[in-house]
Amino acid sequence: MDERVSAAAYAAGWRLVRELPERPGRAAFRAMADRAWRARGPGVARLEANLRRVAGPAATAPQLRALSRAGMRSYMRYYYEMFRLPAMDAGTVLGRTRAEGIEALEARLAQGRGVVAALPHMGNWDHAGAWMALRGTPLTTVAERLRPQSVFDRFTAVRTGLGMEVLPLEPGRGNGAVTGTLARRLREGRLVCLLADRDLTEGGIGVEFFGEAARMPAGPAALAERTGAALMPVSLWYEGAEWRIRVHGEVPVPDLADRRARVAAMTRCTARVFEEAIAAHPEDWHMLQRVFTADLHGPPPGAAVLPDAGRAVR
Repeated sequence: MDERVSAAAYAAGWRLVRELPERPGRAAFRAMADRAWRARGPGVARLEANLRRVAGPAATAPQLRALSRAGMRSYMRYYYEMFRLPAMDAGTVLGRTRAEGIEALEARLAQGRGVVAALPHMGNWDHAGAWMALRGTPLTTVAERLRPQSVFDRFTAVRTGLGMEVLPLEPGRGNGAVTGTLARRLREGRLVCLLADRDLTEGGIGVEFFGEAARMPAGPAALAERTGAALMPVSLWYEGAEWRIRVHGEVPVPDLADRRARVAAMTRCTARVFEEAIAAHPEDWHMLQRVFTADLHGPPPGAAVLPDAGRAVR
């Protein structure tokens, strides 16, 4: 029953967002964000637990609540734009995007060298993929398989329609075929885009992230090290009505004898880039899941605090 309700809700969202004018559509999703924020369910509590690390110990309770409210609005903006993206004209997608560093990424592709673009859950990564495809650069990515299947199929169809090759990632499985396909794409000199700030496997790399232990996936660095592709972190954020993209410098393969040590060092370097990017735009980090090692078991730290703090920023 829950899966049927979820499927129906997503289907209605896709249909209504395309039919509604943009201004009331955005207002509706902003209102949904505020309702979820006031209810302070597990997702919002987890977001605040993560943002507490970003904001640091000097952040007050009202400041943290204001930040989480902005974070929920940014998160729901992502969903609104994801639903609406297939109906957006190319001029809107291209005209409202500002990117820096993209020339370095495209130069590597032009030379026939593959690129692994490693992204945190920031801004609108689906828009960034559509923007790249509109510029003539197809890309390959992976997506965690969702339930119900109809929702996953709908997300996949949208991304495929925007010019992306989407490979399904099966949680808890080896996914060797997916890894092999990604490696082939990179050896062909193509672009592979991977979300890389949350480990979904047991083989993650331990990193220091905002002063705490965390785990991040080894895949992006391992693929780059294995294939000779360039590993390039990419950060995304919103600036008014614009979508912003920054391609950071290539993460080099260190001169270490052990392959596992090379992959670990590259992953930790990527984590430092993510840390700087998220600190600059914390409200656009859409992380409502566990990231930090201390949170892997039990409730979010401090989940029971701030019962009245929302009144300060209404």
